[in-house]
Amino acid sequence: MERKPGEILNQRFISRIIDSMADGVFTMDGNGRISSWNQSMEKISGYRAEEAMGKTCGILRCSRCFDKKCPADINKCKIFEQKYPEAKECQLQHKDGHDVSVIKNASIVKDEAGQILGVVETVTDLTELNRARHRVEEATLRLGEIHRLDNIIGKSRAMREVFAAIKAAAGSNATIYIHGESGTGKELVAGAIHFNSERKANPLVTVNCSALSETLLESELFGHVKGAYTGAVRDRIGRFEEAAGGTIFLDEIGELSSFIQVKLLRVLQEREIERVGESKKRKIDIRIVTATHQDLYAKVCEGRFREDLYYRLKVFPITLPSLREHKEDIPLLISHFIRIFNKKTGKQIVDSSRQVMRTLMDYSWPGNVRELENAIEHAFVLCKGDRIQQEDLPIEIRQANLTGVRKTRMPLSDSIKRQKLTKESLLKLLDDCEWNKAEVGRQAGLSRTAIWKYMKKWNIPLQQESYPKQI
Repeated sequence: MERKPGEILNQRFISRIIDSMADGVFTMDGNGRISSWNQSMEKISGYRAEEAMGKTCGILRCSRCFDKKCPADINKCKIFEQKYPEAKECQLQHKDGHDVSVIKNASIVKDEAGQILGVVETVTDLTELNRARHRVEEATLRLGEIHRLDNIIGKSRAMREVFAAIKAAAGSNATIYIHGESGTGKELVAGAIHFNSERKANPLVTVNCSALSETLLESELFGHVKGAYTGAVRDRIGRFEEAAGGTIFLDEIGELSSFIQVKLLRVLQEREIERVGESKKRKIDIRIVTATHQDLYAKVCEGRFREDLYYRLKVFPITLPSLREHKEDIPLLISHFIRIFNKKTGKQIVDSSRQVMRTLMDYSWPGNVRELENAIEHAFVLCKGDRIQQEDLPIEIRQANLTGVRKTRMPLSDSIKRQKLTKESLLKLLDDCEWNKAEVGRQAGLSRTAIWKYMKKWNIPLQQESYPKQI
């Protein structure tokens, strides 16, 4: 039937309107073939209208496509299971091969009888918006120095209190005691205190007190003279002397033996040391900063840590919040880690998807900021576009989000913690914590290194697969 001039004019007018839209618009007929393609779609996709017409939407290679590959039969497309139009944030592949971040919205078009006539889809290009977001984040970090102190990032109230404590500690020579869960950044705080103090031009020496046996730790801290013990073929200065004029950071202070505790107490009281194997006293000028993830006061109550040393160490305490307690800092931390890994890898990742952000905000973060950093580094290995997607995240984080169940461990009661760790109780803890040694340490009130030592002592392999199952 011949169309009237008015209908032709009206169709041209509608076509002009669609072509003038900033968003990409295209339609597909009942067979799933592209029947119209506006100028914005040409710009977004790189395909001219004549290249796209008659093809399926599969040419766009949508990263989501309702979580399925685009089917050849439009009637099998998941769009028909959607009762209402739903905007999806995803990526399309440009004709030249690069990914384009977009918001895609699809709707079914039916006639008066309810028969399907086709599909209309709109595509909003997010490229400029993501670039603008990235520029704003960079400007915020450049101008908003309140959000960071050295390499410590945060704008929450909890982190602002930490920043204030660091600045106060840096302005004094008091002994500092840092307490916080594993992965909260205790070593970063120690570094910030040192490098913002008058001692910053002198050494910052770090010693992990759980990594060495009592004899080796004594020699490491205090030094020794030639012949002090078998293998001591020359004089050696200790870490206390190496830190002269600067700061010594004693991590995992709760792991000190009773003997080393006595010697450290003397250092704090007299500010002098004796090398192993000699009686000569040597004066030292150092700032002492200590840290632990353990409840040191509980160890004092149990008689496993000297009370007088505890109070000598805890002159100025700083408590670091777990990431669960300041989740509002997660977006800022993610942006920080993305910039770091962009520089390391040469990639140009600008952001994470909204789904990823929701997942990371919902997760319980037992490993705190260190675990978040590792998760972003993991995502960088897998990410193919300019935005981190859900499938790029570590599987344990994705599974926690999918099931809606957080694997939170019930802490051991005080009575259990007071009991001596046995091989049987350690094996039970390993099973309960899925052989995560760091989590076992948190549950038992010990360091991960201490757990490893117990496992070695009782011939327990590090991996569950290597241990014979008990029948």
